[in-house]
Parts: sequence; C-alpha cells; structure tokens
Amino acid sequence: MSDLVENPEKYFRQFVPKRSALLKELEAEARGEDIPIVGPVVGELLFILARIAGAGKILELGTATGYSAIFLAGAFETPQGRLTTLENDPEMAERARKNFRRAGLDSQIDIRVGDAFEEMEKIALSFDMIFMDIDKEDYVGALSHCRRLLRKGGLLVADNVGFKEADPFNRLIFESLEWKSVSLLSFLPFHSPEKDGLCLALRL
Repeated sequence: MSDLVENPEKYFRQFVPKRSALLKELEAEARGEDIPIVGPVVGELLFILARIAGAGKILELGTATGYSAIFLAGAFETPQGRLTTLENDPEMAERARKNFRRAGLDSQIDIRVGDAFEEMEKIALSFDMIFMDIDKEDYVGALSHCRRLLRKGGLLVADNVGFKEADPFNRLIFESLEWKSVSLLSFLPFHSPEKDGLCLALRL
C-alpha cells in the first residue's frame, strides 16, 4: 500500500481552484467581516455537481453575500437556468444582488428575503438541486420542505454537517428511507471552517 503524501493539507492547498477577481474580493470581505462562505473548493464542487445533475432549477437556502450562488448559477448550461436563493437578512440580500449584477448572473437569480421556512412554504416549483446552508439547528425542520420541493432523483447538498448543531439532521437523513445519503468529513481550504462535513443526498 502506498504512503500518503507528506503534509496532506499543505499538499492539497496547492490545488485550490482558480476563481474570478470578484470571488476573491468576496473571500477577502468574508475574512474581514467574519462572514461564513463555502470557499473555492466547495464552490467548485457545487458547480460540478450542478453541471453533472444537469440542473436547470436550483434552490439555495442561505445567500449571504452571494458567493455560493455565483458558482451554482454559473453552472447553468442555458440562459433558461434559474436559481432561487433565500436570505433572511435584507442587508446581505442587497449586497448579494449587487454581486450578482457584477457577475452578470442577475437575470438567472431570484433572491427572496425572509424566513427560509416561510418562503419555502410559498414555493410551488420543483427543483433539480437544493443547497442548504442556513442555521444548522434548522436543518431538520427544512428537510421535509426539501423533500417536497426536490424532484425525485434530485440532489440535496448540506454544508457544515460537521457542526454539533447538525447532529440531529445527520442522524435523521442517515436513517431515512426517503433519501440515499453520504456524509463526508473533509479538508476544505478557505471554507468556513476548513475542516468540516458535507452531506450529499439523493431524493428517492
């Protein structure tokens, strides 16, 4: 059996994906203002997963300054692709709107301001993919909404499942017969935090 590379974290940090000047600016803002973002590794993973899934309609729970939404909307293969993103903080939502315009993606992103549960109850659309990144104690409550809004065979991605507050969600989705899921503990450079868990789940 081969040996692991020496100093794996330093080794894999050299493979952080390239990104635009705008994304680097948002990363600097996040560091300076302590705004949690997914970072370039998870951002690129979201892009790849959305593209593999052929997602034309994506729902995001938790917008912040729009960092992850830029990766998700950037994965659409046609101008008809649509991202709906929910944000509870009006100030953050306005910052995100400006960033979407700067990224040239504002025509494909619908940002709704309000409580995630209340906004999800208003939505009648069916989505191909959902990215969940709200308060971790709300993950359990959001799961039933995600199942209703996600098409059969659709993909749910939950961030920060390494947090203690995500434990009830982790156990619920692991035991559920309505989802096929896998949770991964990963080293994620520039993620908040850099060592965290991600859950990928297929709606059955």
